[in-house]
Amino acid sequence: MDSPPRHIALQGASNFRDLGGYAGDGGRAVRWRVLFRSDHLAALSAADHDQIAALGIARSFDFRGAQESQAQAYQLPNGQRHSLAIEPTLLHYLQKQVESGRTVTADLAADAMHVTYRGFVRHNSDRFAQLFHHLLAHDAPVVFHCTAGKDRTGLAAALILSALGVSREDIVRDYLLTNALYHHQSGGSAMLSPEVMDVVWRVREEFLQAALQAIDEDHGSMARYLETRLGLDAQACERLRQFYLA
Repeated sequence: MDSPPRHIALQGASNFRDLGGYAGDGGRAVRWRVLFRSDHLAALSAADHDQIAALGIARSFDFRGAQESQAQAYQLPNGQRHSLAIEPTLLHYLQKQVESGRTVTADLAADAMHVTYRGFVRHNSDRFAQLFHHLLAHDAPVVFHCTAGKDRTGLAAALILSALGVSREDIVRDYLLTNALYHHQSGGSAMLSPEVMDVVWRVREEFLQAALQAIDEDHGSMARYLETRLGLDAQACERLRQFYLA
């Protein structure tokens, strides 16, 4: 049987895709059409809303910060939005560097990305724990997202797939799909060069690895982090796998 398409083509979101199909614990595949990740959902058309409703998605989990979500508000048809706000810091930091007279290079932006990803682990694990709490409540289809669907969303996807027993190779492959799918709509920051903005609006394996390294350094292993910081003990992991593996 052919697998359904991973990427869901929408008019108002370019990075909307399914986490299904990856081989997880015991060789069982992640179920299709229950776990979706995306960029923000505020620009969806009426046809997009119909398509999302047809997928049965009734819950969305929004990692955007307060100003982001207020500036681009949305409501899913027949759905409930849950805010799991992680405030963005990268662009603000880079712009402050420019204002202070520092030359902001692509290398500096990449270093700031590493700091950002480590910060997700060290300062925002409660938000990822809340996501898993919802995922363990029932297995109705969900979508989780931030603004671009690449950093906060990218780590969330990596954590979900890790908990389901998906290989690190497939986790990285899924993470890097953003570079093929995401289309940034605005002109970017006049204060930052195109080379810097290219770092900001794309993903690199090294960014995700910075978060994974922080997990290993602080907790010893992904399994220990999932248990002690995200509340996924053996019983919870088994329930998650019953819900989301075929």
